[in-house]
Amino acid sequence: MTPAHSAHMQHKKIFNDPVYGFVSVPYGILFDLLEHPYFQRLRRIKQVSMTHYVYPGALHTRFHHALGAFHLMTQALEVLGSKGVDISPEEREAACIGILLHDIGHGPFSHTLENTLIRVPHEQLSLLFMQQLNEQFHGALDLAIQIFQNTYGKHFLHQLISGQLDMDRMDYLSRDSFYTGVYEGVISYDRIIKMLAVHEGELVVEEKGIYSLEKFLIARRLMYWQVYLHKTVLSAEQMLIRAMARAKELVQQGAAVPASSGLQFFLENQPQAADFHQHREEMLEQFSRLDDFDIIAALKEWVHHPDALLAFFSRGLVHRRLFKLELRNQPFEPEYVEAIRQRVRQQLPFEDEHLPYLVYQGEETNSTYNTSKEEIVILYKNGAVAPLSLNTDHDVQPRLVTKYYLSYPKEVATAYRQRAVSH
Repeated sequence: MTPAHSAHMQHKKIFNDPVYGFVSVPYGILFDLLEHPYFQRLRRIKQVSMTHYVYPGALHTRFHHALGAFHLMTQALEVLGSKGVDISPEEREAACIGILLHDIGHGPFSHTLENTLIRVPHEQLSLLFMQQLNEQFHGALDLAIQIFQNTYGKHFLHQLISGQLDMDRMDYLSRDSFYTGVYEGVISYDRIIKMLAVHEGELVVEEKGIYSLEKFLIARRLMYWQVYLHKTVLSAEQMLIRAMARAKELVQQGAAVPASSGLQFFLENQPQAADFHQHREEMLEQFSRLDDFDIIAALKEWVHHPDALLAFFSRGLVHRRLFKLELRNQPFEPEYVEAIRQRVRQQLPFEDEHLPYLVYQGEETNSTYNTSKEEIVILYKNGAVAPLSLNTDHDVQPRLVTKYYLSYPKEVATAYRQRAVSH
C-alpha cells in the first residue's frame, strides 16, 4: 500500500447507527462499493421481510445490516490483530469487502421470494455481483472473492464472513432484536468478539467466553420461534409467496397483470442459475432493478385485479387481513385438513382448482446448535482445543425441532367459531 493510499484511507465516512453508535467506513474501495447502485439497492429491501406485520418497528433494511456486519468485522480483525494473528492490510480490507457484500444478492423481501420469483440462492447471486463489481473495479475484489468462496489459505477469514460465529449472525441477532423490541434476542456480541482467537488457522473462542456463547445460541433459538418463524409472520410470507405464484400463473396464461418492468421480467421468465452464469451482466441488471417497492406497488394494483384469487391475496396483504396459521409439534391429521377444505369450498366463492392456494401445509425446523456444520471450537487455558458439543459447562443441546403448520383464510375460522358459539 503506497503512503498516499494509506493517508487516503485515514479519511472516513461516519454513519450514525442506532445499534452501535458511530460506524466508520474508510474512503477508497470500501466507500466506493457502498456508494454503488447495486449496494444502495439494499436500502429498498427489508431485512426481516414481513415481520413488521407483528413487530411494527422491524422496518430496518439489508443496507443497515451490511453496514453493521462490516462494523463488527473491523472490530473482530482488530481483536485478532492485537492477539498477534498475522493479518495484512490487504487481507483486512478484503475481509471487510466480503462481509459488506455478503448479502448483496438478496431479492425483494429477502428470503421470502427466493424460490418463487428468483430460483437462485442469494449466496450465488452475491458472488455473481461481486464478480461483476470486480470487473468494474479492475480486479480490486480478487482477494475478497477468494475469502468469500473459502479458497484462500486463511480459513478463519472466511469463518468471520460465513460460519457459526460469523459477523453476519452477530449483527442480525443484535439488530433484529433491537428493531423488533424482542429483548430475548440480545447477545453479548462485544464480549464474544473480544474472546475470538485463531488456533492453527481456525477461528476459536477462548474458554472464558463459553457463557456468552451459550446466551448467543439460546438467543438465536428464541429469535427464530419468536420472530423469524412467528406464526403470523409465516402466514404473511406464505400469502406473499402465493400472490406471486398466482401472478406468474396468470401471466403464463396470457392474462394482463400490471407490474413494474423490473417485476414484469421475473413474472414472464423463469431464470435459473445457468441463465445468470451465462448472461451475468444482463441478468444482474434485470435483478438489480427489483426490490420491495416493486412488490408493494404491484400488490396495491392487484387489489383491483379481475382475478378473484390474486385480488384476495393482495387485499389480505395490503390491508393486513392475514390467513390463520396453526402451528403444531405433530403433522395435521388428513381428516382435519379435509374438513377445513370443505369449509373453504362452502363458504368462499372460489373454484376447486384454487383450493391448493387457499389451504396449505408445511413445516419449519430450527436447532439451537447445529453440529452437522463446522462446529464452534473452544480454546482452553491449557492450550487444548475441542468442539463446543464436547464441553459440559453449558446447557445447549444440538436438537432439531420441527413444527408443522396449516394455513387457511381466517374468514373460514371466524365463521366456524361463530357457528359453534351460536349452537
